[in-house]
Amino acid sequence: MLSTLSSNVVLSKARAMYGRRLTEKNYRDLLSCQSVPEIAHYLRANTDYTSILAGISESDIHRGELEARLKQKQFEDSSRLCRYDLSIGEHFSDFLIERAEIEQILHCLMFLTAGTPEEYLISLPQFLNKHTRINLFALGHSKSFEDLLGAIASTPYHRILEPFRPVEGIPLNYTAIENALYNHLYTHLFDIIKHYTHGETQKQLLQMFRSYIDLYNYVRIIRLKAFYNASPDFIRSTLFPYGNIEGRHLDDMLAAETKEEMLAALKQTHAGRYYLKIERMFPDQIPMRFQYMTGRRNIHFSTHPPVVMLSYIFILQAEMQDLVTIIEGIRYNIPTDRISKILTILNLGGKG
Repeated sequence: MLSTLSSNVVLSKARAMYGRRLTEKNYRDLLSCQSVPEIAHYLRANTDYTSILAGISESDIHRGELEARLKQKQFEDSSRLCRYDLSIGEHFSDFLIERAEIEQILHCLMFLTAGTPEEYLISLPQFLNKHTRINLFALGHSKSFEDLLGAIASTPYHRILEPFRPVEGIPLNYTAIENALYNHLYTHLFDIIKHYTHGETQKQLLQMFRSYIDLYNYVRIIRLKAFYNASPDFIRSTLFPYGNIEGRHLDDMLAAETKEEMLAALKQTHAGRYYLKIERMFPDQIPMRFQYMTGRRNIHFSTHPPVVMLSYIFILQAEMQDLVTIIEGIRYNIPTDRISKILTILNLGGKG
């Protein structure tokens, strides 16, 4: 009885939250804004972001502060929804915290590598302090890789990053660090799905995430071939596990000389067939657009609460990425027609 009640609550809550998402009109209005403070004012006055932006000074809000506030709402909405699910909600909430922690480590590392560590401090998500095992104060004040290791000393990430200590004269291998962290994250995710779900729910969840990883790997293969002329063995070493592209299909893709040959290999997979239906401008857009389309379909048609819950979180991710794209684009005076072409939800139907 309790399980049935939980299922009904998850389905109704996820669909109600989905109904409060940004609309196509919201995106058009945001694209017409002229500054970051104007975006903040619009979001506070016209959207579901009202409460998270209450009390801010719109006239001088910094881009990093606005993005941190919006990401706080994304995290809190996702975590709130997880609490309603008695099957994997608690475990997936842990996954969301891990994902947020890894994002912060990588952001910090990017600023360190660029020689501008002070810029990371501006966008530090203070709301994570209540949830994370990372010493965010120390992370925000890191001036070196050793400082970063100190900030994550009491977490599993220290063991993962320790082998990547910089060696004088050799560039830091950011891609390898990213791979190691996300492999850790996805191992946790698939363990959750396999241990706490079953039947059709498990099947749908595995398909969702394996297909996403397939497309993420596809994009990585394209980029490494096109921009770095990387060897098949090197590319293979950088791919995330757990996807469905393997064996002969993966060999064919790695050996492909043209994009058409790569597509032919990709077509043999579920993700590849679905990918061909996605409107896209740049390869990097493919995984997020796939997530959004899959999530939107499941919100409408799936009867499995964990699937609907994670689908809404997919959609929230896409909305957040689009908002950050708009904020960054307007901050740096990029023409709005160029910004709009990159947006996931606007191009795939904000009302769907």
